[in-house]
Amino acid sequence: MNTAHNMTKYSLRSWVLVLALAPTILVGILLGSYFTINRFYDLEDTLKDMGSNIIEPLAISAEQSLSTNNREITKILLARAQLNKSTLVKSIAIFDINNQLFVTSHYHKDFEVMRYKEALESLKETQFEHEGDTLIVRTPIFAISDKQPMGDSSDEGGGRFSEAVIMPDNSNATLLGYVSMMLNKEKALLEQHRAAVAAFIIVLIGVQLNLLFTFRLVKNVTQPITDMVKLVGKIREGKLDARLEGNLIGELDLLNRGINAMAASLSEYHDEMQQNIDQATSDLRETLEQIEIQNIALDRAKKDAQEASRIKSEFLANMSHELRTPLNGVIGFARQLLKTPLHSSQMEYIKTIERSATSLLQIINDILDFSKLEANKMVLETMPFGLRASLEDTINLLAGSAHAKGLEFVVDVDANVPENLSGDVMRLGQVMTNLLGNAIKFTEEGSVHLKISLASLEDNNLTLRCEVTDTGIGIDPEQQELLFQAFGQADSSISRRYGGTGLGLVITKRLVVQMMGGRIGFNSEVGKGSSFWFTVPLQLSPFPVHDTLPLEKLIGHSVLLFEPRKLTRESIARKLKDWHMMVTLASNEDELERHLDDRHYDAILLSGQSCESCEDLQRHLSQVKDHTGSLLLLNDCLDPEVYTQEMEPFVDLVLQLPVSELKLAQNLIFPPVKKNAAPKPALATKPSARHPLNVLAVDDNLANLKLIDTLLKELVANVVAVSSGDQAVALAKSRSFDLIFMDIQMPGTDGVTATRLIRQDSLNRNTPIIAVTAHAINEERERIQASGMDGYLPKPIDEAALKGVISRWLTRPKFTHFDSNTLNWELCLSQANQKEDLAIDMLKMMLESLPGTVNDIELAMARSDNESMLYTVHKLHGASCYCGVPTTQKLCQQIESALKRGADVADVEPEILELLDELTKVESAATQVISQMSAEVPNEF
Repeated sequence: MNTAHNMTKYSLRSWVLVLALAPTILVGILLGSYFTINRFYDLEDTLKDMGSNIIEPLAISAEQSLSTNNREITKILLARAQLNKSTLVKSIAIFDINNQLFVTSHYHKDFEVMRYKEALESLKETQFEHEGDTLIVRTPIFAISDKQPMGDSSDEGGGRFSEAVIMPDNSNATLLGYVSMMLNKEKALLEQHRAAVAAFIIVLIGVQLNLLFTFRLVKNVTQPITDMVKLVGKIREGKLDARLEGNLIGELDLLNRGINAMAASLSEYHDEMQQNIDQATSDLRETLEQIEIQNIALDRAKKDAQEASRIKSEFLANMSHELRTPLNGVIGFARQLLKTPLHSSQMEYIKTIERSATSLLQIINDILDFSKLEANKMVLETMPFGLRASLEDTINLLAGSAHAKGLEFVVDVDANVPENLSGDVMRLGQVMTNLLGNAIKFTEEGSVHLKISLASLEDNNLTLRCEVTDTGIGIDPEQQELLFQAFGQADSSISRRYGGTGLGLVITKRLVVQMMGGRIGFNSEVGKGSSFWFTVPLQLSPFPVHDTLPLEKLIGHSVLLFEPRKLTRESIARKLKDWHMMVTLASNEDELERHLDDRHYDAILLSGQSCESCEDLQRHLSQVKDHTGSLLLLNDCLDPEVYTQEMEPFVDLVLQLPVSELKLAQNLIFPPVKKNAAPKPALATKPSARHPLNVLAVDDNLANLKLIDTLLKELVANVVAVSSGDQAVALAKSRSFDLIFMDIQMPGTDGVTATRLIRQDSLNRNTPIIAVTAHAINEERERIQASGMDGYLPKPIDEAALKGVISRWLTRPKFTHFDSNTLNWELCLSQANQKEDLAIDMLKMMLESLPGTVNDIELAMARSDNESMLYTVHKLHGASCYCGVPTTQKLCQQIESALKRGADVADVEPEILELLDELTKVESAATQVISQMSAEVPNEF
């Protein structure tokens, strides 16, 4: 790619010049160099031949003089030879056998360079040596005994002399010395320079001729091409009327005509395109006008949709209030009637009313949940919870429906599933309730089985898998696609037969997939049942929700389990084996009797399924009781209270099926106190003592006001009920109360306004005010809590919830020395799932870690260590999420976010200093709360 790019940087003119000149210059240099070098060698060979022709006759002539040691004759001979070639020969010298100078033509100061440097025996023929600008020629002188007489100097004789001097073939030849002659090379060098200059001139003339023809070629080729390039540039600029004139040579003329034709075609296309553009512009202008009109309509539609959404939210809030308000009276008074003496038919009627109202309330809740999911306004909470403990509440809610239909209801939790988790336990329970409720509703006989297992566990993150399997009617494959659609069911006849809005599964799917980030699916076969499963990601909680049971005490204990039903038997047996107990199983009466023979068990779990009547079961229990010190009866009777009262004298404890894992373990570890053989007469129920509190109740609905007044009078000593916000404000200015229950929606002065007026100027500025409202939308709850109210009690009012509110505010500590944003005890309780012991433990853990945390923050700030600061603040942020410290949590979030975006410690130094000040306040506040809450306060009536 780089080579191609470099080639495009040079013009055609440059390439023509390079390609035309380069071969000519290269060939000229090669030929000139070749002939010049040959000339150099020829001149050198000629010089050597001339030297040989001079020195070899001298060597022959000097043989006799050297043999007779006659220097005079030899000197004359040498002088004449030098004078004969005075321009060529610079000096001649003869050296004897001892390599000593014998005679020279004339004195020469550099005769040493003429001396032979090696052994004389190696000098057997004429040798040449270059020394600067001279040539040294040396020829050996031999003494030959049998000489031929010197005749004329013919070629033949000269040949013989040369052969005799160079290659003496007589074995008697003796080396006498050698002749050394210094020749001048200046003339030869001059001839060499002349030859080089001549070659250079010839090459230069050739290059000039080549340049002449090359420039002529460039002019005839590159100039037209340049003109064509300029023409193409004009065409690109939009000058489509430009043309090339004149005739060119060869293919250039064809290219010229093609460019002119292309320009003519482009001109035609341009004119046509301009016409199309003008037409398209006109059409586009009309379209834009239409789009502008549509945008205005869409803007109006958007505003209408927003207004409709606002109206829908208000409608849902109002409908929630309007529907829940009468339901509050219906359910509340129905439950109050159940406390009065009624005959059996009246009791059944009241229970039917209560169940119907509760079903209607569930339908309302489903519609509201669906609306919140549709509007993406549902927010999940994250708080620690105990899986098995919370699961017990869900199972107890549904067990009655399953037992009423005679179904085997089994709950199976794998032993490797952790107990202490963190997440939205309410929504998780809602998903399980929906799936289990559907399974029970569509199953007439058989079983409903809930299995919970651990899908994955990595660090503190885990995935929980829950599967609900039933033996119900199943779902047709053609109808399965409709299963997760809103307001629909697999078959319209199912809706008529079983009832329901069809929202349960769609709410379940959206909660699992959209809100929790999990998965959901099912398998079903008509007539054989269905299996629904879902997975949800949760986190391990570092805080234990309840005390850990000492399960090691059960290791090696013997237990006998009698349960005819396979699923229930296998589920309970698995739990017992996980606790390393010695388990003996019996599935029928014969096996039970065989296992009871002469054996004693630490505990016996016995099901009454095989007995046809209570008398048979009581007799059966009396026989089994002798074989154990702890007899536990497994009950799935429709009326557990009556059943328990009848069986209580014969067993140590009655456990409702599906049995709670925690309750089963607790009663096996700590066996219940044994009962007497005969039933005791029922003691009259002692009325519970009322709390000495003055409570104000405000509600504009007379039925609801009557209900809450009735419920409160059963719990507290003095209740004042008023029906308007104005009356509540006036009464609050003249009388002090311990607790105020305030309705929200009231004509005139509503609950929020009344609360604000009471907080401004009254005797009850610090009195806890609890909102009593039928609103079930999160935004409405947040608005209520932000108005200055201290708590929230939803309608329909549940008696247990009312007791919990009074108990919570009865034991509420009075913190007056710090801001609630520094430490909010109510928030701390909420994050601890309303468990005071857990909330105090979390505060203690944070208080213990504060000195080290402050030290780490100060050290990281002094060193400007971003990584250490981020780690410390992140750790503190995680702890603050469980301790009810809003300001600390907010500052940690700001600092952590800034550091993750690449900010330095110096950039967030103001926030860090503010955090350090806040931690000092938190330490003081936490110390006060822990000290004040350490005193024992009664939690129940």
